[in-house]
Amino acid sequence: METKLKLIIRCIFIASFVLNFSCNEDEFLKEVPLDFYSPENSYITYDNYQAVLTDLYARIRSNYDLDINALNDVNFLGTDIAYNARLNYDRIGNYNSSIIPEGSLPKREWVNWYKIITNANTIISRLPDSELTESEMKEVQAEAKLFRAWSYRHLVYLFGGVPLVLEEVTSPKSDYTRTSKNDILNQIVIDASEAAENLSGPNDVIDGKLSNAVANHLLAETYIALEEYEKAVASATKVINNSGLSLMTDRFGSLKNEPGDVYFDLFRVNNQNRGQGNTEAIWVAQLELDVPGGLLESDNSYHNCLERCIASAPWSIKDPDGFATTYKGKQISSFNCGGRGVSFIRPSDYYLYDIWGLDPGDDNRIVDNSDIRTSKYNIVRDFIYSNPESTNYYGKSLIDFPSPQWLEQDWRWYPYPTKITTAGQHPEGVIDDPEHMTLKTTAGSTYRDMYIIRLPETYFLRAEAYLLKGEKQKAADDLNVVRARANATPVTADEVDLDYILDERARELIFEEKRRITLSRMEVLVERVRKYNPLNADNINDYNDLFPIPYSEIEANKDVILEQNPGYN
Repeated sequence: METKLKLIIRCIFIASFVLNFSCNEDEFLKEVPLDFYSPENSYITYDNYQAVLTDLYARIRSNYDLDINALNDVNFLGTDIAYNARLNYDRIGNYNSSIIPEGSLPKREWVNWYKIITNANTIISRLPDSELTESEMKEVQAEAKLFRAWSYRHLVYLFGGVPLVLEEVTSPKSDYTRTSKNDILNQIVIDASEAAENLSGPNDVIDGKLSNAVANHLLAETYIALEEYEKAVASATKVINNSGLSLMTDRFGSLKNEPGDVYFDLFRVNNQNRGQGNTEAIWVAQLELDVPGGLLESDNSYHNCLERCIASAPWSIKDPDGFATTYKGKQISSFNCGGRGVSFIRPSDYYLYDIWGLDPGDDNRIVDNSDIRTSKYNIVRDFIYSNPESTNYYGKSLIDFPSPQWLEQDWRWYPYPTKITTAGQHPEGVIDDPEHMTLKTTAGSTYRDMYIIRLPETYFLRAEAYLLKGEKQKAADDLNVVRARANATPVTADEVDLDYILDERARELIFEEKRRITLSRMEVLVERVRKYNPLNADNINDYNDLFPIPYSEIEANKDVILEQNPGYN
């Protein structure tokens, strides 16, 4: 009996030992995928990190994409340069209905930029456990931190102080608090400084990749916001003098042998990258036609549709006799027609006339201005009837022989900048009739790569810094570098102020720079909308200088109050 009891005790002891000490249950049950990517095996090799960084480039491009499904574009609409052409409540037709805590526009900006921050933090947090060499780790971390800094740039100017998140979030969190605007700006400086130190120069990275010039450009802008003007000048100077960059001054690229000028060339197909001979491009989002992930497609016009949204729609007009203004009333791949424009975003008179010294009541078809940026190649100021069936008006001007339909609905035609279309260069897949260059309804994209930063903007930042530190002649000198390329009359030091710099930014960077970010950074959004935007002047409020924190974010942050911006409660 005793022997049997000892045997039982021994068996219990052995079983207990096995259960408690033979394996780590958590490790035993942990599943590590071997045949597909997961968080456990996606952050190991250098190639893994290049893949996740590529996703960040795609997200940046998507955030800047003028998607036909997101026509309420906050970068242009409701600013001083553009407004809703149809004059209705959609597309920021009214700030009181569009820019609200429950609205889709603030939420879209908040969510999309925080997605990039979240993914950048995951990259940074997982680097110590990777197989990367020290130099590879520095490079990847610098790139991820520059993405994070670029994202906070948008958030801080749109919303003011926002939650500062610098670590990977691995579990639900509902107690975020807002960090001050200055602290966010200082974090941008920290991240961008590391990027400037560890990223290669523009000549040493492939087209589309971040370089130290992007980091120094961002530093210059951020130091201005922090009122550290000497540092802003120093950072901008690194870009201008030490990056191998220079303004394009001679005709180049795909249409250089056609009528035009060098400013016109900057926006033609295949002319945006350093590999294509462009020495002033600092950061260019890469778009590919009919390639998975390339954004542009022949069978739809849903992406990068500057052409569709901004160009007017003269093809929709009938002449005074009732005939179509264009061949068969179709959109045509020509600058006269503007491609497949449908008149959603209208350039303001401030851009079309004021900054060129013109009066919208005058006949501006022949502009007495040497500045090539307002030449006939770069701003179309007339529409010519082009339908042979319009026997009484074929070859004549819409302005000279106005259509009753146009007089009633002038959104159907207005002047527009040619940089928003690739007229004459539409891809074969969207051409309906090659003889007449008519377009399918799937056209509407702008079929070229997308500028994020060009060198003229760095000159404008340095001019702004010089002006704010009281060195107006140096500010004028920087502005005149860009104006000289445009064959514009030099500006004198006593003419330079912040309004002049904003005018010059509009002349050079219309529909490239994210105008709302610029106006919000300079704290002049409300003032300038009231002065130059006829649709939104009476409905923008003082508190609209910032977006509201999305109500859904405040509601989800249940453990701590996430303070709303003033005016939106």
